[in-house]
Amino acid sequence: MKKYQDLAILLLRVATAANFLSPVASRLGFWGEQGSGWAAFVVYTGEVNSFAPPHIVPWLAVMATVLETALALMLLAGWMTRWAALGAAGLTFIFALTMTYSFGVKSPLDYAVFVDCTSAFLLATMPTYRWSIDQLLDRQ
Repeated sequence: MKKYQDLAILLLRVATAANFLSPVASRLGFWGEQGSGWAAFVVYTGEVNSFAPPHIVPWLAVMATVLETALALMLLAGWMTRWAALGAAGLTFIFALTMTYSFGVKSPLDYAVFVDCTSAFLLATMPTYRWSIDQLLDRQ
């Protein structure tokens, strides 16, 4: 059973990272015509954060992008995995709250934001992270 748990943890790390990297790729133009682009993302950030003063919306867009990218790369590498997973859970919880406030609960449910949040939190509770930088550092 342990070997399946290790594989499940790895797959959860990869899936959580992909859930952050795909939208980042979209807003930065890496998905080509299928992407949203940066300007559309800044507009969406303003809609999601409807309570925020308009002058901080571009800053929120940059910060979301930086955090999503950093947390995703940490999860893929398995470096400081527990902290990265907690950060991912916290960030997606904030996304869920702001989406709920601005659009109602259907929006974060449709985008599975609560699932992302709880799966990242579950990942943070795992005892070890096989196939990771963390595992390599623990051996030394």
